[in-house]
Amino acid sequence: MNRFLKPSIDWLFVLFPVAIALDRSGSASPPVVFFTAALAIVPVASLIVRATEQVAERTGDAIGGLLNATFGNAPELIIAIVAVRAGLHDMVRASLVGAVLANLLLALGVAFFYGGLRHHTQAFNPETARASSTMMLIAAFSMAVPSAFNRFFTQGEPLREERSLNLGIAILLFAVYGLYLLFSLRTHPEVFESVEAKKKPAKHAAPPWSMPRAIGSLVVASVLAAWMSEILVGAAEGTGRALGMSQTFIGVVILAIVGGAAEFGSAVAMAGKGKMDLSVGIALGSCIQISLFVAPILVLCSQFVGPKPLVLSFSRAELGSLFLGVLIGALVCNDGRAHWYKGVQLVTVYVVMAFLFYFLPQTPG
Repeated sequence: MNRFLKPSIDWLFVLFPVAIALDRSGSASPPVVFFTAALAIVPVASLIVRATEQVAERTGDAIGGLLNATFGNAPELIIAIVAVRAGLHDMVRASLVGAVLANLLLALGVAFFYGGLRHHTQAFNPETARASSTMMLIAAFSMAVPSAFNRFFTQGEPLREERSLNLGIAILLFAVYGLYLLFSLRTHPEVFESVEAKKKPAKHAAPPWSMPRAIGSLVVASVLAAWMSEILVGAAEGTGRALGMSQTFIGVVILAIVGGAAEFGSAVAMAGKGKMDLSVGIALGSCIQISLFVAPILVLCSQFVGPKPLVLSFSRAELGSLFLGVLIGALVCNDGRAHWYKGVQLVTVYVVMAFLFYFLPQTPG
């Protein structure tokens, strides 16, 4: 009982019914609804942090990071599906790019900075970073192909061939993601083994949570985050108009940060506790899931919901930022060491890209 009387981030759970009431009343302004729902997601991220740590104590950093990325990406997936159903394809495509950039540059950068302040220099498995960076480059190339097809061969509505190309690439990315899971969890788990596990045997201290409680907390937190995410999407367009933000900026920056709050909180908290392998696994694993799992799901779902199928035709700014973000992330993570100044470098790149999308003129392509 004393735990709930002390100042805590859990107090923000009170904003859940507030956000629901504001959304259903119809009288509140979109920015008020949007930011109330965004704050309501913060304690959910904290719950996912605690539950993931409990799961990782039993399963190891690789599976713990994968579970966190999976449950943490649920809000992004729900946000995007709702936006696809509403026909906001520009916002959906922007949110996909934004989710990758936010995890790779912002979340990992803040994690490096915070962990570096507490632990000076931290080591993590560089093989994990290199394998993940290669997967990200492949995913970025796969997204660039339909974009190039759209730019050079499509005038107006997508051609039948373009829809077939998008479906084919979506299915291929699903297959590659399945093989990635087989590689990382079954055939070559040592590639993703934490530095601490390689140096010494893990101490199996009994975590205070049972496994059912930890998994149940992850499921409940994901459902709550998805609920708030739907309210966010409903208020996003009106918020953009009220604050002078474009759909692209809302997708790349606002929705990406809010939808990824769970992964961000987890990655930063684990870095602060000296668990840099788990922190890197969460951030990079989320990027891979967005590119190889969430994006294909959206392409397939759009065949059945929404006014028209989604095509992965990204703008030049989105593709350029995606490739640069992946390359810079790979360079910074390549040596398997993290300190606070690396965090500054990654966050600086992210802020520069956020400025780009805020001031980007809304012209075709």
